Amino acid sequence: MDKPVLNSMLLGSTDPERLKKWYLDGFHAEVDGYGNLNLGGFGMVVEYRDDVETRTLEPGRVVLNFAVEDIEAAAAHLRTLDVTWLVEPEDRGNGWFATLIDPDGNYVQLIQMKPEYYANL
Repeated sequence: MDKPVLNSMLLGSTDPERLKKWYLDGFHAEVDGYGNLNLGGFGMVVEYRDDVETRTLEPGRVVLNFAVEDIEAAAAHLRTLDVTWLVEPEDRGNGWFATLIDPDGNYVQLIQMKPEYYANL
């Protein structure tokens, strides 16, 4: 068997159009020919599910991490969309991190690592 490659994820929602629009607006996603989101080469499928709650019961179980080049610019854009912040951008030593909450209650993290982090890999 070849080595599997993670290339997409599915987010189940009771309101997939609202959730998809949130990711489109917030993260400048592109839509492929199937209506799925392309987030920098990683696919996100958002579809209606009747086996999930309207808001996630365990928002920290899965955290969507977005690498950004300028966390302050990304946060400024997201603030124009009136997002809910769990943690505003903060310096954590090896990089800057921020956590916001999508409309279904999922945690979404912005990460901007410092150059020295990559130098020490």
